[in-house]
Amino acid sequence: MKKIMAFTVVTVAAVGLLGLLGWALAKAQGTSFGGFAINADFTEVPVANPTPANFTLKLLSGEQITLEALKGKPLMIDFWASWCVPCRQEAPQLARLDKEYREKGVVFLGVDLWDSESAARQFVERYGLQYANGIDQQGTIAIDFGVTGIPEKYFFNREGRVVRKFIGPVGEDRMREALDSILASQ
Repeated sequence: MKKIMAFTVVTVAAVGLLGLLGWALAKAQGTSFGGFAINADFTEVPVANPTPANFTLKLLSGEQITLEALKGKPLMIDFWASWCVPCRQEAPQLARLDKEYREKGVVFLGVDLWDSESAARQFVERYGLQYANGIDQQGTIAIDFGVTGIPEKYFFNREGRVVRKFIGPVGEDRMREALDSILASQ
């Protein structure tokens, strides 16, 4: 009986140690839980799914918003997290662009991944984000969109089609160019 208990203790300790090593390796490689990467470099990628499925997102304000309700308006959806360094770096730019483009009818929406509500609220407050933000706690919306890392941005035309997708931190000028091209095509 003592041998079985000793074997069980050693096995549990070994599994725990392997799990800890796996977690440390994933963190060292710049990934996070769920296999999502932190995108440190910018790239524009082809849009694989121009008409993503409708979703409902509970906003930090307590209200709910659906993708369907935003159809008819130019839209930029930003997938982010408070623990993502590139997301922190571009947040002030997003706040400025939201103020500038809100007057032109563009809607910004932030989808926070796997944060606590308090961390998300602190991030939004710290960077003065005035646009709607909610938490995709389970990552369901991100998975449906095909998000592979954060930050990622999706630019929609008025017809509700994704016309541009940016992976990684995007400079203010590049976002402005994308928004202007959507507005010009309407």
